[in-house]
Amino acid sequence: MSAADARPGRAIRMRPRSTVAVALVSLAGLVAFGWPLLVDPSSGLAHSADAPLVFALVLPLLLAVVLAEIAEGGMDVKAVAMLGVLSAVGAALRPLGAGTAGLETVFFLLVLGGRVFGAGFGFVQGAVTLFASALITGGVGPWLPFQMLGAAWVGMGAGLLPRARGKAEVVLLAGYGALAGLAYGFLLNLSFWPFSTGTGGGLSFVAGAPLLENLHRFVVFSLATSLGWDLGRALTNVILVSVTARPVLGALRRAARRAAFEAPVAFEEAGDADAPASPRSRAPGELAQSPP
Repeated sequence: MSAADARPGRAIRMRPRSTVAVALVSLAGLVAFGWPLLVDPSSGLAHSADAPLVFALVLPLLLAVVLAEIAEGGMDVKAVAMLGVLSAVGAALRPLGAGTAGLETVFFLLVLGGRVFGAGFGFVQGAVTLFASALITGGVGPWLPFQMLGAAWVGMGAGLLPRARGKAEVVLLAGYGALAGLAYGFLLNLSFWPFSTGTGGGLSFVAGAPLLENLHRFVVFSLATSLGWDLGRALTNVILVSVTARPVLGALRRAARRAAFEAPVAFEEAGDADAPASPRSRAPGELAQSPP
């Protein structure tokens, strides 16, 4: 496999404004996930049970702005079609695992899609896939924006991985899938932990407590309650990526080459109507169009 095969083209062009928008919504997402550890103890938010609802309302608006910014001039019809296909497949796959014992069957496709089509596409694919699957399974609730953003980060991170070939690439993607599965569970735990353990317990969030103390409580809470599910998700990602990476990556890269997302469009001068058209050599995948 050549270097060109490893990176056939980006389905979404990340312009400077799009990059800034993704960075800002990611920063806001980190605050939304980690507010129990980051908020000032003296603020009203630290003692309010409405904090997750506030972030659950803000995050969809931010995600909508980012997706609109990425789509404006950064996605063509071919990228939209590919996004629709992969998101539909991911939404259909998710109920097969439904999170039972950590068996999540959707994340491996986010990893492979982000790997082939780039970080911008992976971000959008993750958010859209989780939204579509929530509509199918009836999983719409205040937790959905957190799931969408977490999945968007999984897809984006896959698009930022370094170059690799052959077996090394499969190992790289499988290792990333394992870490992404653990990190996703860690973040989702953090979003609801302050209100799932009550008060006064050894695993409970203590408003106004030092950062390291609350962090210790959260780590113990995660190990005691969800480590089995998180390890199941990580193992599922490793197995599915290892088994499907070669055929799925090959199919997606062939689709990317045929779609020629980054190929320039060449416009030719109109010649004499009676003269035969002279062929012009073009790069593979280059499109030629005549003026109207």
